[in-house]
Amino acid sequence: MRVLILGGTTEASDLARHLAGDPRFETTLSLAGHTGSPAAHPGVALRIGGFGGVAGLAGWLAEAGTAAVIDATHPFAAQISANADAAARETGVPLCTVVRPPWSAMPGDCWRSVTSMEAAAEALGAEPRRVFLSVGRQSLGTFRRAPHHAYVARSIEPPDAAALPPDTTLIQAKGPFARDDEIALLKSHRIDVVVAKNAGGSATYAKIEAARQLGLPVVMVARPVKAGRHVVADAEEALAWLQRLHAMSRSERGV
Repeated sequence: MRVLILGGTTEASDLARHLAGDPRFETTLSLAGHTGSPAAHPGVALRIGGFGGVAGLAGWLAEAGTAAVIDATHPFAAQISANADAAARETGVPLCTVVRPPWSAMPGDCWRSVTSMEAAAEALGAEPRRVFLSVGRQSLGTFRRAPHHAYVARSIEPPDAAALPPDTTLIQAKGPFARDDEIALLKSHRIDVVVAKNAGGSATYAKIEAARQLGLPVVMVARPVKAGRHVVADAEEALAWLQRLHAMSRSERGV
């Protein structure tokens, strides 16, 4: 069975690792190209770059004889998920969408929830503050509209420096991060407020724990609604879906 994983997340890597040695599946892992050094999974084909919208993805699925698609993209990759849903409907290819549960505010958290990066920048207010940004490199430019703040921005890959707010300190690092290290980072940079996407998962949750420990407010950007017909919470559920699909396919062929 030929399987396409739309990846870029821990869940996608877990799926690729499980499928790499499984002779029942011929797997391709597709990445959008935002990560400079993607992890290799022997036995899994790696594809880098976009498909060219719904039509391009639908054409690729048909040409490759794809029997199943697993959308394991980031919770904020709404456009990719919408394209995957539309292409799967157009081609009749079964689609499973992995959407990890979002974080929820705990006792001691001081969150201000907003629906966009623009709203997050506005929520920082008029008084100059020291802001820790953990929003992904493509969203950093939004905070140029609030240039009176001092920013500490962390991303996996280096952003376009020309798009950054004027007073920005860059930290290039990839999770998972430890809570004590995050506390030390927030203290050393004298951070007043944290801005984060509600990505869910454990890899970057330590910054939320650190903010709680230090009594810092968090501007939390709510995730968009992702398109998808069959939604699961993690890689294990996606793998179980794929195995059921394979068993049904064998049964229909009388194997």
